[in-house]
Amino acid sequence: MSGSSFIYVTYIRSPQQKVWDALTKSEFQKQYWFGGHQESTWKKGAEWKMFMPQHGLTDSGEILESDPPNRVVIKWRNEFRPNLKAEGYARCVMELSTEADLTKLTITHTIDKENSEFIQAVSGGWPRILSSLQSFLETGRAHGDARTAAQQAHKN
Repeated sequence: MSGSSFIYVTYIRSPQQKVWDALTKSEFQKQYWFGGHQESTWKKGAEWKMFMPQHGLTDSGEILESDPPNRVVIKWRNEFRPNLKAEGYARCVMELSTEADLTKLTITHTIDKENSEFIQAVSGGWPRILSSLQSFLETGRAHGDARTAAQQAHKN
């Protein structure tokens, strides 16, 4: 079976449980995910939703597997862009492990569609989000949304 995938690996100087909490608790997500957050109980079979301030509900799905603080698998579909929604559900696997004083975080996003526009979209989003997460956990400061800052500067 063919499809599309995106894999991103990063190492964060933070305890694994703290990285897990940042990935799964909306009060942390809002600080580094450019105001966005996810809602779920993070238990197998639970509903999962993502919200962004400028769009409302952006993505939805279901928790397929959950092994805190090591792994979560999300059945994930975009809800606000019709062309991405039409591609159906993707699968996002977040895996965490401890290596010395670092947490290794691996994100694997896949879909059963060749040349997926959804995978192309997340391949641009994940590096920005995970870089902001890393900065937030290591320094206490997340990245601002460069697109919003640029738009503000252009208006002034």
